[in-house]
Amino acid sequence: MQFEDGSRKIITDVFRKEYPALIPLYLKFCDCVLRVRMNSVTLKDKLARYFQSFTIPESEADIDITVHEAPPPSFPFNFKIKKPDPGKTKIKEEYVDLPDGRIVRKRLTGMHFIFGLGDNLAIGPCAVNINQVINFINNRYIEWKLHQGCLLGHAAGVCLGKNGLALAGFSGKGKSTLALHMLSLGVDFVSNDRLMVMNSDQGLTMFGVAKHPRINPGTALNNENLKDLIPKDRKSALVSLTKEALWHLEEKYDAPVETFFRTSRFKLSAPMNGLFILNWNIEMSSPPVFEKIKISERPDLLRAFMKTTGLFYQPFNGGPPADPSKDEYIRLLEHIEIIEIKNGVDFNAAARFGLEFLKKACNQREYDH
Repeated sequence: MQFEDGSRKIITDVFRKEYPALIPLYLKFCDCVLRVRMNSVTLKDKLARYFQSFTIPESEADIDITVHEAPPPSFPFNFKIKKPDPGKTKIKEEYVDLPDGRIVRKRLTGMHFIFGLGDNLAIGPCAVNINQVINFINNRYIEWKLHQGCLLGHAAGVCLGKNGLALAGFSGKGKSTLALHMLSLGVDFVSNDRLMVMNSDQGLTMFGVAKHPRINPGTALNNENLKDLIPKDRKSALVSLTKEALWHLEEKYDAPVETFFRTSRFKLSAPMNGLFILNWNIEMSSPPVFEKIKISERPDLLRAFMKTTGLFYQPFNGGPPADPSKDEYIRLLEHIEIIEIKNGVDFNAAARFGLEFLKKACNQREYDH
């Protein structure tokens, strides 16, 4: 196939004609309905299982996505390499910008994602790379929320009743692990790694992403609710590792919230009453310290929460994306309580502190009303 003219619309029209996507799946993320159409029953079954908490009957859609099981396509374009994120070395993605959209190519899998101006298409060996399809679907929702005026945060989120807490930290600090420890104490789950945060007259609201936590083995081995997540033969090899070795081990497992935490729900939005920033150190033996900070005075910690929009975001008008400034993030966060957690690592202590924070917020809400 030849696409020399560089039109996203022509490209997506060609693929939809060649690989008709006639099998629908409807999802609802908060107030957003997504229609995902595909050309494979296997794909639908996999996506329906993953998003089982969010599937709905046929409905009018806010976002349309087509997913096409097909050989990796080829294009006559010069793709640019996306530099790895800080701390990473492997090049995973390439992209090309079109007059009316963008193509992102996954180097290792041959998956291609084509999007722009509300047109969204995934094509390639989708069934064996279902996690990349899931990420693409979630990224369409993230884009939709950013178009509504949210700012993107690199944080997990939990809630108790009508009160929520965001958990941020630099890479590898354990925000997902802390979220899951709090779930063991009975709170609900909002998001694993991304939050879209909006300000209004009622305060901050955080919106999560419909993605199950992907955790390292150490998280599972040290959480009673996750004891059956890792296969027995693998678990026997892992238990002999040191705490530090487990902390740095790059091995991921999906942990469906409503499977392993029967008293917790997956809720995609909640008021955001506070932000914990994990700045502790695995090499320190002293207990953690919880210190209230003013974010305008700690720009070094603000970077733990700020998140660039990334390759999978396109502005609603098709123009070049512009990430929000530090000042915009400071204005967003300056009216909520922010706690820096430092010194040694103790997830149980931090989880109990977080639960008490949420209970206090609940009591304050009842008092105010």
